[in-house]
Amino acid sequence: MTKQQLIQSVYGKSGSEKIISEIEELQKKYQLNLHQSLKKLSQKDVLLITYGDQVIGEEHSKLSSLRAFLGKWAKEQISMVHILPFYPYSSDDGFSVIDYYEVDPELGSWEDVASFSEDFDLMFDGVINHISQKSIWLEKYLNNDPDFKDYFVEVDPNQDFSLVTRPRTLPLVHSFVDVGGNERFLWTTFSKDQVDLNFANPKVLINILDLLLFYIQNGARAIRLDAIGFMWKELGTTCIHLNQTHQLIQLMRQVIEELAPSTLLITETNVPHIENISYYGNGFNEAHLVYNFTLPPLLAYSILAGDTMKLITWAQSLALPSTQVCFFNFLASHDGVGVRPVAGILSADEIGVLTDAVVSNGGRVSYKSNIDGTQSPYELNCNYLSLLHGVERDQELAIKRMVLAHGIVLAMPGLPAIYFHSFFGSQNDIGGVEKSGINRRINREKLPFDLLEKELNLIGSTRNRVYSQLCELIDLRKKQSVFDPYANFSFPETVNGVFAIERRNDTDAVICLFNLTNASIEMPDFIDLVDLIAHSKFDGSLNAYEMVWLKK
Repeated sequence: MTKQQLIQSVYGKSGSEKIISEIEELQKKYQLNLHQSLKKLSQKDVLLITYGDQVIGEEHSKLSSLRAFLGKWAKEQISMVHILPFYPYSSDDGFSVIDYYEVDPELGSWEDVASFSEDFDLMFDGVINHISQKSIWLEKYLNNDPDFKDYFVEVDPNQDFSLVTRPRTLPLVHSFVDVGGNERFLWTTFSKDQVDLNFANPKVLINILDLLLFYIQNGARAIRLDAIGFMWKELGTTCIHLNQTHQLIQLMRQVIEELAPSTLLITETNVPHIENISYYGNGFNEAHLVYNFTLPPLLAYSILAGDTMKLITWAQSLALPSTQVCFFNFLASHDGVGVRPVAGILSADEIGVLTDAVVSNGGRVSYKSNIDGTQSPYELNCNYLSLLHGVERDQELAIKRMVLAHGIVLAMPGLPAIYFHSFFGSQNDIGGVEKSGINRRINREKLPFDLLEKELNLIGSTRNRVYSQLCELIDLRKKQSVFDPYANFSFPETVNGVFAIERRNDTDAVICLFNLTNASIEMPDFIDLVDLIAHSKFDGSLNAYEMVWLKK
């Protein structure tokens, strides 16, 4: 569909010409600044997810301290950095944005961001489903400023919201008082401090398009559309993944591509796999990448249970609508490990394998409200390395499992993304949870530059072992063209306990075998193939939690 067709489909024919005209004005505003040549992802691309204040150093700003640390410890392995929301915020560690157009002065400035972009491609967050209750937009709305009329979703709290998909146990509607003392009930999907924007108002759309182009102008190679599935509200529906949401993302892509064709749009929708991949559209018109949300919980279960059957079945169902899109593969992030993406794949007892491991290692389990009034787990709040300790609480097993799991991420089709605390071998920050009362703080610890360096340099330490082994795997991946994010893939049948990934292109092929059990497994069919990791011929025996990348 063309831009005009998309706009008419969402907003109707009346007024569509005005919206088109305003978009054209936006494009004129930014066109002199956004010219860029087409740049595609390759096997040399690995992304790191991090907070802007992740490293506490002595540079002039927190962003510059992070840049200095990554420049020293990750420059050869990491090509892209996702700096989690670095805008002024009021809660949720950045995801309740007060001012979209500013850098949090506690972190630095736009000059720091520009300097960062000289060393790494950057991914910014587009937190556009909602905005902070302390934002100027809500202030103007409550002051009855006519320019901000209908900027938020005002509802009758007595209406029937039973069909609405609820990601949290908090109320869906919260009360606000305007300048005249009138009570306004506004839609708040995630919390009172995260007030949903009203995209049914075209003015909101235009402001958000301006924002996205502003981000690209200021160094964004990729934009993560946070919680984007909830963008359009329509009572009587689930209010998630509605057609208008997909069409608006398609419109965003068209507007951006006309000016900055190398920009990547990544949709963050923590939902079951079939719903998640709907954001590819037809493979050419919507998201360039989608988060592979099923992988983190399913892989953790498979390792802890030593059972690969469900992992293999799921992997064999993976398909892409074109060669122009790929998966965004990750195991951990600033959030916990979502459970909803394995609905229909893992049973309640199998999810219990995960929750038992979480609780055994000091983690937390967060719950959501269901339509029938019950509650169920929606997120495991636990560092991924700590999760892989299992109920055995075994450090040696955890390190082997952690490296193995990331070997799978690096071999999977798509762009591999590694969370800061995973790359540098962190574990649960239980004190952070107890101090804040926020479950997600368990994997958001801020680390002193000098102490982190000391631990990374300590041969045999957990940080040193995890980091050095992941670096070796990344370096190896970068040399093999078959690991191009868009290259062909398959998941061959194999014995239970072993997960196999085959990657190939026109000139080469590699088959990767991963033993997800604590026992040795014989794989005689692959004897004498060359193992790229060990630099020797494979003898046919996979040791406990061992991986081999075999070149045909």
